[in-house]
Amino acid sequence: MERTVLYSEIFKSIQGEGHYTGIPTAWIRFFLCNLQCSGFGQKDPTHPSTYELPFEDFDVDSVKRVEDLPVWEKGCDSSYTWAKKFKKLMGQETPTVLANKIVDIIRTDSNPDGLFLHPNSKQHQHLCFTGGEPLMKHAQLCTMEVMQHYLNDEDYPKFITYETNGTQMPRPEFIEFWKNYPGELMISCSPKLFTVAGETTKRAIRPEVVARYMEFADKGYLKFVVTGEPRAWEELDVTIEKFREAGVDWPIWIMPSGATVEGQQVHDGDVAKMAFQRGYNVSARVHTYLWGNLIGV
Repeated sequence: MERTVLYSEIFKSIQGEGHYTGIPTAWIRFFLCNLQCSGFGQKDPTHPSTYELPFEDFDVDSVKRVEDLPVWEKGCDSSYTWAKKFKKLMGQETPTVLANKIVDIIRTDSNPDGLFLHPNSKQHQHLCFTGGEPLMKHAQLCTMEVMQHYLNDEDYPKFITYETNGTQMPRPEFIEFWKNYPGELMISCSPKLFTVAGETTKRAIRPEVVARYMEFADKGYLKFVVTGEPRAWEELDVTIEKFREAGVDWPIWIMPSGATVEGQQVHDGDVAKMAFQRGYNVSARVHTYLWGNLIGV
């Protein structure tokens, strides 16, 4: 009997951040994460006693679907993917069912069969595993089984991304699977800074783990969410040096903090300027500019 896994969403959108911005992408967002990132949007992310966390007071019984949840600008904007109170809103399916649901979600009038190679544009639709944290042990096993399902078909995903916080050690069988996968695997790794997300360096910064990802990923990059605060940039510089010392030479992307367009605009110009000065790439959350930070788009 196939194992089942909890997930919060399966949806189609564009990739809104980083290297593949603008590419049509199908997503599975898994439930559970080892971090909480409650410092996002707080007046002082380094002092948990001052946090305001609106999701804690939210009445889950007032909604029936994840898509009906509000956008929280303080704390993790996807707290519904790990807080236990939201578990009742999650779906639970086998990898085979999830694989079929992804095909269903990419069906359109111009792509009635739900092909990853779009028959009209002749462009490959991407597949992204996100969370929560998609490299927790249960999700590693599930995603391998989802991908194995596609390998029975000529139209398998050629471009796959994991959006990870970079703290979860890959299982040996996971490494072996991706070393032999015929498509391109991208690791979008977003380590969380203490002065921005409130997670301690000991918990959130694991260069030795990310170095292991380099053994099996075809491509990868480090994506840091920052504010315009000088202390955030001081921590960023030290953190990047730790990754370089561990042999992680992936490109650096910088993204302004903010769950909404208005939140990002508070410091996006300053963030971009400081990133350019250091020679780093800059990413906006393009999907929020197009549709707002709505769940499921």
